[in-house]
Amino acid sequence: MTMRFFRMVATLALIAALSGNLAMAQRGRAHIQDAPDRSEGDGPFDRLILRGATLIDGTGSPPIGPVDIVIEQDRITNIRSVGNPGLPIDPERRPKAEEGDKEVDLEGHYVLPGFIDMHGHIGGVAQGTPAEYVFKLWMGHGITSVRDPGSGNGLAWTVQHREKSAANQITAPRIFAYAWWGMGNDGPISTPEGASAWVAKVAQEGADGLKLTSLRPDIMTATIDEAKKQGIRTAAHLAQLRVASMNVLDAARLGLDTMEHWYGLPEALFNDRQIQDFRLDYNYNDEQHRFGQAGRLWEQAAPPYSEKWNQVINELIELDFTIDCTMTIYEASRDLMRARRAEWHDEYTLPSLWDFYRPNRNSHGSYWFYWTTEDEVAWKKNYRLWMTFINEYKNRGGRVTTGSDSGFIYKLYGFGYIRELELLREAGFHPLEVLRAATLHGAQALGQEGHIGSVEIGKLADMVVLEENPLQNLKALYGTGAIRVNEQNQPVRVGGVKYTIKDGIIYDAKQLLADVRRIVRAAKEKEGRKIVQPGLEVEEITARPKG
Repeated sequence: MTMRFFRMVATLALIAALSGNLAMAQRGRAHIQDAPDRSEGDGPFDRLILRGATLIDGTGSPPIGPVDIVIEQDRITNIRSVGNPGLPIDPERRPKAEEGDKEVDLEGHYVLPGFIDMHGHIGGVAQGTPAEYVFKLWMGHGITSVRDPGSGNGLAWTVQHREKSAANQITAPRIFAYAWWGMGNDGPISTPEGASAWVAKVAQEGADGLKLTSLRPDIMTATIDEAKKQGIRTAAHLAQLRVASMNVLDAARLGLDTMEHWYGLPEALFNDRQIQDFRLDYNYNDEQHRFGQAGRLWEQAAPPYSEKWNQVINELIELDFTIDCTMTIYEASRDLMRARRAEWHDEYTLPSLWDFYRPNRNSHGSYWFYWTTEDEVAWKKNYRLWMTFINEYKNRGGRVTTGSDSGFIYKLYGFGYIRELELLREAGFHPLEVLRAATLHGAQALGQEGHIGSVEIGKLADMVVLEENPLQNLKALYGTGAIRVNEQNQPVRVGGVKYTIKDGIIYDAKQLLADVRRIVRAAKEKEGRKIVQPGLEVEEITARPKG
């Protein structure tokens, strides 16, 4: 046997030991590290005036500026046009400042509503992501509201952080806590009566909604009916395990509010079959089977604009159904190298999170056991059909929202969300439609359109401020900015969110991201780590400090 062989055995043993330590850590702690008390942000103020910005209000209206925006405590009380582009601002048209007012000069800046991530998991023990890290990545990208679908850190933990965020005791987006199907129940739920009792229980515990899977029809009916009685909302990832008996159209007819991803949608479009054409050695627990076959699903559905296709779109719209498509999270399936080589991983991805992404039969979403060109080509075709449906759904008046599902599949919190905006643009959305999906439509899906989702008088002061026009280049929203060649013919970075305003509190978005970089550097130094691409870790792992 060669030295190379013994070295490989030693390395595998070390990896196994590290995996065992991680598993022990997970068993000993049910949730990620709590968010610290807030030390960032300026305000809220009795009266805050944002001066001279160009406003993109989130309703679909075109930009208007310059405008002055008046905020009192945490509510918008006035929006006033104060001039015309290219001319000096008319001081007579401006809201008058009073003693003690805070004024911020935003001439040359753009103001948008705070973004809403409709599918934002607050990390998990397996990813090793403290709450501060996740929250600052979100806030640093202008995300002021997050729906946590499943409350993976426990419903009580998520509700506690929701309340702390609402009171602005922590630096975090406002949180909407959804309970994963059956969480906290003593044993499996097997009857409609048991489903109703569980819904009532989690509603009493503070859940804002439910994250469901494909359930037996009688249990799904009881679950959704009880949710409506309790005044909480429902979303579903209609997994392949039971989608043959509960697809999107079935669930929407029962009153489901929102679908996540796209599972269950192609199945509702089947014309010549009822069950997906699974490979005959398929095993759902083999995630390369699961995701590899998912990439071949849309081609089995009715073609675009056919009778069946049109019928499904039209009925879902009549049911006022929301599609939260989360295209970003599956992008690695169509271009694995792009996702894992994204430039932000070097400075913003924690070593523990990078380990979680790495091909691994135990980690959800780490299904790169032998990902091929054939898999990527299939997923590229999948995306074209998926995007055609989503764009036409929007064109006919359907509600599409933006969610990222980050923390999996090489997608990083905040950065993955901005990529979702770009993918909606690729699907055919006008940039104004993209921003409406990211703001007002999310608020509508949450039942919060009276409070958030647009910059309008009477609403909460949740806003994004940046120096670049996002309609011209959505890349300007990335924390790493966009590349531009300056007058000296040198490439420079421009953009990135400048301020994130939540509840009238002004946060320096770039400083929040600097805090994230500090957290990542500290973790790397403590562990003697660096980001190394999968399959090249032998030297890096064996060189790590012991203990």
